Amino acid sequence: MIADTEYIQWLSNVKKRFRQSQGRALVKVNAEMLDFYWSIGRDLVTLKAEARWGDGVVKQFAFDMREAFPDASGFSYSNVKYMKQWYLFYNQQLEKSQRPVGLFENKDECSQLEKSQRPIGFLPMPEMFGRIPWGHHIDIVSRSTTLDEALFYAKQVAEFGWSRPLLNIKIDSQLFQAQGAICSNFESTLPAEQSQVTQQLFKDPYHFEFLTLKENYDEKDLEDALVTNITHFLLELGQGFAFVGRQMELSIDDETTFFPDLIFYHIPQKRYVIIELKAVKFMPEFAGKLNFYVTAADKLLRGEGDNPTVGLLICKTAKSTIVEWSLQDINKPLGVATYQLEEVVERTVKELEQHTKKNN
Repeated sequence: MIADTEYIQWLSNVKKRFRQSQGRALVKVNAEMLDFYWSIGRDLVTLKAEARWGDGVVKQFAFDMREAFPDASGFSYSNVKYMKQWYLFYNQQLEKSQRPVGLFENKDECSQLEKSQRPIGFLPMPEMFGRIPWGHHIDIVSRSTTLDEALFYAKQVAEFGWSRPLLNIKIDSQLFQAQGAICSNFESTLPAEQSQVTQQLFKDPYHFEFLTLKENYDEKDLEDALVTNITHFLLELGQGFAFVGRQMELSIDDETTFFPDLIFYHIPQKRYVIIELKAVKFMPEFAGKLNFYVTAADKLLRGEGDNPTVGLLICKTAKSTIVEWSLQDINKPLGVATYQLEEVVERTVKELEQHTKKNN
């Protein structure tokens, strides 16, 4: 064996480059396969295959391809049906939306054909789709009802590499419908270029089904449980959040100190996010307290290059009218959301003993 340090470092570098090239090759192979699947779906739609050759044409096509390429996978009857469903979904949704979507116009294939020469219903596959596994595509078009919803989940998978189980968890929790649904004052307290992206940063409701809480839990119990399950909580908050601290000390002077429940930093938006938890319904005074915490964070934590701190109240329930009125004259960016969980009643030893005595 060669024990030279430079050789060992070079070998390590080569191994790393090889793994990277393997990854790029897999991505390229996946993109080529998907582009081919897309073209089959497009052919079946634009040629109006069933009307031209009969209802059994998809099954016949799948059989003929398996006969011609017995070692190739992907030509089962169900898979070919998904190819058609995949293309048809986006084609129909684009026609229904009656608006241009640049995502479907950025391919060389599209530029090579003048619009007048394209078959009716012709769509090139967006480049982003090539970075998404086939199984994910099937779930997205099978479970989405609109173009915006499907593209939302597709972009999340392409950007953040969601696994297929995680994708379905997000769809089950209706992440698309919840995203940006919080009541906030961002439009009046943040610069125009920041208000919309900050609105999309939060959702309503947050799903805390991963928590186990006793029947009469309080805010401390909720906070304890979330910190104990911080990884799950970060996943529920969304991409880009970093946990800074719990009950972090904000000292105004030697005699005045405040302790916000939870402090996070959103890395892409370069801003602190102060989260206050309430195990009860929203009350107007909650907004005033959080407004002060956001002010304190701006003065004590916010550094050069950081955007304005944002506050988020997560309450058990909230009435939109009361929230809107409470935020109307607040000068700091605040949002209010609710949470959902499965409450589990934990019996104490004493309760169990009493129950046993009654039965005896």
